Amino acid sequence: MAFQGIRFTQFYAGTTVCAPSRSSLLTGKHTGHTYIRGNKGVDPEGQEPIADSVVTLAEVLKKAGYATAAFGKWGLGPVGSEGDPNNQGFDTFYGYNCQSLAHRYYPDHLWQNSQRISLTENANLTNNQIYAPDLIQKQALGFIESRDSKQPFFLFLPYILPHAELLVPDDSLFRYYKGKFPEAPFKGADYGTSATTGGYTSQAYPHATFAAMVARLDAYVGQILDKLKAEGLDENTLVIFTSDNGPHLEGGADPTFFASGGGFRGFKRDLYEGGIRVPFITRWPGKIKSNTQSNYIGAFWDLFPTFAELAGAKSTKNGDGLSIVPSLLGKGNQKAHDYLYWEFHEGGGKQAVRQGKWKAVRLNVNKPDTSTLELYDLTKDPGEKQDISKAFPAKAKELDRLMKQSHVPSVLFPFGEM
Repeated sequence: MAFQGIRFTQFYAGTTVCAPSRSSLLTGKHTGHTYIRGNKGVDPEGQEPIADSVVTLAEVLKKAGYATAAFGKWGLGPVGSEGDPNNQGFDTFYGYNCQSLAHRYYPDHLWQNSQRISLTENANLTNNQIYAPDLIQKQALGFIESRDSKQPFFLFLPYILPHAELLVPDDSLFRYYKGKFPEAPFKGADYGTSATTGGYTSQAYPHATFAAMVARLDAYVGQILDKLKAEGLDENTLVIFTSDNGPHLEGGADPTFFASGGGFRGFKRDLYEGGIRVPFITRWPGKIKSNTQSNYIGAFWDLFPTFAELAGAKSTKNGDGLSIVPSLLGKGNQKAHDYLYWEFHEGGGKQAVRQGKWKAVRLNVNKPDTSTLELYDLTKDPGEKQDISKAFPAKAKELDRLMKQSHVPSVLFPFGEM
């Protein structure tokens, strides 16, 4: 994909964990404005639902005549709630509704819209028979193949590889990597009669397993591209590959070993570059120039206006995003953000602002007496190793002001107001 399209080198996720990051993508708003701002679970199965009043990208595209489908992990509202994907603009959903259950790769059930699909072969987490990601991928490919050929479509694929639990089938792909790396076995919560739905299994070969999971994801993406070509859709479909946060540390993962963060500081749950700057590759044969690179500074909330423009759809005017159609097609004037903003509600509360070459990070937001603001020049210090806030107090003060004005209080997700 990278060779055939554009590599955006300075693109960012919505935030540093999944649910609020995907909320940012689907609503076109950064985490100071978007409805879901944290991973907040609700009973009996799922996460805090997006309100019915929120307009999503899927709803806008559906209204414009697109078939809309999501396959993978949802985590933005339980089945039957106002946040159910079917109530947020998606005609079809298949996969894990609850992202906590998506920590298990051999679950006892998935969801097909409002229907609970029991995977009896996995027997309540006691037998590993059906690898859920393979099943989800099969459904996604089936959607492309069986769609109405006269109707355009929006396909959202929130894959879970690699995520938290390190586990793959013992097939030729895993055996290819087994024994190629030094290993430090991970002890976790194993499958069996006492298994919990949200645990991470033990893994004797964490490095080999992680490599096999990435290779499997690569194969999935290749299958999607091959299917588009087989269906005659290759040159009429924009495909984007990205991630909703930086590399994780849970379940025995070792992102340092594989340099998964690209040399940047931090991981998932950090607002340093390693937690939020993500791969962003766009491919559209015949429309996008191949093997090119863009230094445009953007984020997930740019996708809403971008897709709406390409679809000829009317989008809301109160979003935070900018259309990147000029950058994609190499035509017209690409507007630039005045700044980008993120907030993260765990770990004492964190905020970050990027304005051109400047990046500010605030820690311990919920404890003002101990809160600190760090400032970095990303052109000289992309690894965010040298805090220069004392050397540039005026710039630090300016970005601190932007943090304050970017956060709109949320009753559901209090932040800095405690």
